[in-house]
Amino acid sequence: MQIKAQYRNMFKEILTHVEELITLNTSEKERFTAVLIKKKLRKKQFLIQQGDPVTHEYFVASGGLKAYEVDENGDEHIVQFAIENWWISDFKAFFEGGKATLNIDTIEDSIVYGISKQDLEALFLAIPKFDRFFRIKLTAAFVALQDRVLSAMDKSSGERYQDFLKAYPNLEQRVPNYMIANYLGIKPESLSRIRKNLVKASS
Repeated sequence: MQIKAQYRNMFKEILTHVEELITLNTSEKERFTAVLIKKKLRKKQFLIQQGDPVTHEYFVASGGLKAYEVDENGDEHIVQFAIENWWISDFKAFFEGGKATLNIDTIEDSIVYGISKQDLEALFLAIPKFDRFFRIKLTAAFVALQDRVLSAMDKSSGERYQDFLKAYPNLEQRVPNYMIANYLGIKPESLSRIRKNLVKASS
């Protein structure tokens, strides 16, 4: 009984996340969690580095990470944050079997669970409902990416900031301002002005 309790506690976050969309029996939970790898990461520790082979995608059980590109001048360009209940990887490299073009590191001490492409495909065959789960997640990620691209093209920096707040609730208190500004493609002082204007507008 104690072992079962420890088992449920160990995988609680990811199983709760999965069962928001599909229902699993005990054997299906065991089959799924048996292929997961758990990583505990310190703040500023790399999960993936540019040039690495990318064999896993990762679920964030706790903490937060950022994915970013480093240009030829050494400047970072943040393309994604991932906090609790988000999935993160260099997905192009993961699905195509190439090497990472993104770096992913932690903005806080974090715990993630990884699953390999090979194990994921075997899981789809063994438990088809997982195919549905990951298809829904992939579709949502595609829609979010399209929204982000269109937002960058059509919206003001203030509107993009408000979109950020909706996409990442409470993250604003957890990351430095310069990272949020980087993600939005604006300067930190511009972000400060946007915040001040929003405060004035709401008062």
